[in-house]
Amino acid sequence: MSDSKDAAARKGLTRQAVVLAGGLATRMRPLTLTVPKSMLPVAGRPFVDWQLEKLASCGFSEVLMCIAHLGEQIEAHVGDGARFGLHVVYSSEGETLLGTAGALRKALDLLAPAFLVTYGDSYLPFDYAAPLDMLEASSDCDAVMSVYPNRGQWDASNVQTDGVWVQRYEKGGKDPALDHIDYGALAMRRSLVADLPLGAPSGLEAIQTRLAREGRLRACVASERFFEIGSPAGLRALDEKLGDKR
Repeated sequence: MSDSKDAAARKGLTRQAVVLAGGLATRMRPLTLTVPKSMLPVAGRPFVDWQLEKLASCGFSEVLMCIAHLGEQIEAHVGDGARFGLHVVYSSEGETLLGTAGALRKALDLLAPAFLVTYGDSYLPFDYAAPLDMLEASSDCDAVMSVYPNRGQWDASNVQTDGVWVQRYEKGGKDPALDHIDYGALAMRRSLVADLPLGAPSGLEAIQTRLAREGRLRACVASERFFEIGSPAGLRALDEKLGDKR
């Protein structure tokens, strides 16, 4: 089904997406010295507008923005999210960055029992709700990772999968069996976050590596390449892709 048809089918469901938008975006300096990455212009609009509209089109009704560096600009621009058809709330890491998992742990009280987490610089041309659908239908896993058959093309591949399970997740690995990549949308259960120590910096990588090793991480395979604005080249590519939607 298309995203719009999926969204219609899910009408009435409360779906939560978490956007990790607290990074320093050092590769995009000097632009990000005064503007957070989520607010960088893409095809004439702040990137976060494109991202939130995409999430709404996939049937999400709630978004939690985890912010830090210059995050007040994101909050001032997005507000309560009503103009995107969303209810948006915020969790700030404060001055000490906590990492991707640490930011979720700080926001624990705002998390749904199962939710989708994505990155504040990722734009994914697929159904963002598909991993969450899979998680909610499967009691034999604790998370579902979206993956793409990257084969080292767009970034370093880090996933081995049989198309059903993530068999191995290894950043920086050289094994040719690692021919897929973490696509940038992970559905997970809140219980995984609750087990983390509060206030301690930590990354999602450790959780994903452990779940793959334990056979508790399913795979949701995407068919189209991912886009990101974490680099000048990535921003240019997405600007070109979205330019005809202005």
